[in-house]
Amino acid sequence: MSTTGQVIRCKAAVAWEAGKPLVMEEVEVAPPQKHEVRIKILFTSLCHTDVYFWEAKGQTPLFPRIFGHEAGGIVESVGEGVTDLQPGDHVLPIFTGECGDCRHCHSEESNMCDLLRINTERGGMIHDGESRFSINGKPIHHFLGTSTFSEYTVVHSGQVAKINPEAPLDKVCIVSCGLSTGLGATLNVAKPKKGQSVAIFGLGAVGLAAAEGARMAGAGRIIGVDLNPKRFEEAKKFGVTEFVNPREHEKPVQQVIAEMTDGGVDRSVECTGSIQAMIQAFECVHDGWGVAVLVGVPSKDDAFKTHPMNLLNERTLKGTFFGNYKPKTDIPGVVEKYMNKELELEKFITHTVPFSEINKAFDYMLKGESIRCIITMGA
Repeated sequence: MSTTGQVIRCKAAVAWEAGKPLVMEEVEVAPPQKHEVRIKILFTSLCHTDVYFWEAKGQTPLFPRIFGHEAGGIVESVGEGVTDLQPGDHVLPIFTGECGDCRHCHSEESNMCDLLRINTERGGMIHDGESRFSINGKPIHHFLGTSTFSEYTVVHSGQVAKINPEAPLDKVCIVSCGLSTGLGATLNVAKPKKGQSVAIFGLGAVGLAAAEGARMAGAGRIIGVDLNPKRFEEAKKFGVTEFVNPREHEKPVQQVIAEMTDGGVDRSVECTGSIQAMIQAFECVHDGWGVAVLVGVPSKDDAFKTHPMNLLNERTLKGTFFGNYKPKTDIPGVVEKYMNKELELEKFITHTVPFSEINKAFDYMLKGESIRCIITMGA
């Protein structure tokens, strides 16, 4: 029986209030409106951003809400005006988008779409500001326009990447956020040459993806910097060859790295959000050609301070958003890198839980035990 144009009732994990375990509820999911698609989610994973906004310590709380933004699924139906997607397509919903019409979308250099750029405060859809989720007529807020902790979700078509139907969704679902952010920071922005040295600050999921990018680029030395020595063993699987724990040194870490590398690394990628790490990542690159890339999101009152001579001596400082990947144009190609065995995804996936036990995924992340935990929707 076709569900096109009908309200679908399905299970969703609803966050009713900040920091409290998600509750399995039956929700109604309205049909997609103009420029929207409804997707059957098969696999989703938990990203630190979900946890951050679920805890709601640093921003305006918006509850009840359905979190989730790393996922893979199949298009169930499409709304008016959607021409590039059809029912049955295998897709990754993405927290940021590509409208195809704005100056950013027309620029080869940018992926920061004016219409669909990440918005953490919006609880409804762009088309009409309304939610497509409800319980007994009461709306449930969306998150990042994706809300993948639901068996069905509605997403703007500009936030949906159509991928190779042969790709296993239980693996490639992690490509839709943190993995691409770190990978692209290295491959698209830092662009290390074969044999060069790369320092990665922060060895969480994004930092390990940045290291994977350095490995794929053929970097000669990959130096991992982290305050947690437990991460060092795991990071070796991602190509990291040397480790620096700033707590073990009296000198500033940029000086330690400069001494290890005859004046500084060729490239550095900062994946922590710590303003100190950002400054260290910039100041540890070699003069003349060194490039530092900032990925982590700082606190709102942070200020980046460095002596201007560090720039005049031909060091380059760059920032990146989502690894400079355009969601619809570029993400299918990242999936192909996995299919061609250039990119290894399995090592990022440390846990798998059934949808009914989604709160375990939060526990694993809060304890620092997981890189990525896959949540299987049908289970």
